[in-house]
Amino acid sequence: MLRKGGVLLYPTDTIWGIGCDATNSKAVKRIYEIKRRCEGKAMLALVGRMSDVEQWVDDVPEMAFTLNEMSEKPVTIIYDHGIGVAPELLGDDGSIGIRVSREPFTQQLCNRLGHPLVSTSANIAGEPSPSFFHEISDEVKNAVDYIVNYRQADTTPHMPSSVIRLSSSNVIKIIRP
Repeated sequence: MLRKGGVLLYPTDTIWGIGCDATNSKAVKRIYEIKRRCEGKAMLALVGRMSDVEQWVDDVPEMAFTLNEMSEKPVTIIYDHGIGVAPELLGDDGSIGIRVSREPFTQQLCNRLGHPLVSTSANIAGEPSPSFFHEISDEVKNAVDYIVNYRQADTTPHMPSSVIRLSSSNVIKIIRP
């Protein structure tokens, strides 16, 4: 379904997300439509392993490996220049946010897809982000092509990711601690 441009509702290591193959522009645009979100607001991508980041970022600073390994909670790193992904995922400056998922199901999904997976909160823009499956609106559920059955009854709180901008010269800017 993902390889054919479908959109997925799935649990991540932080909250429930809407996702698609991050290399498929048509699918990425569809997520913007589902969320009623302006395309100028970037979305992040998930990968299954830190080594995968090197395929989707022009220059991965060594510090990224250290940050990912040492962080106690999920960490989204904004890199200077994304490559090979749908242009709609890139910031105006060509940057891209990528997080190495700590959720086993999502790691497997990314690894089997062989591409990053878009990850954005499973809500309409401006509405609260759902922490749990039962908080997702029927509008969002009806708009996606597939809803993952895994963890739908789970009400274990998950921590939001830290967001860090990391330049190719190892300059760190903390966006969200």
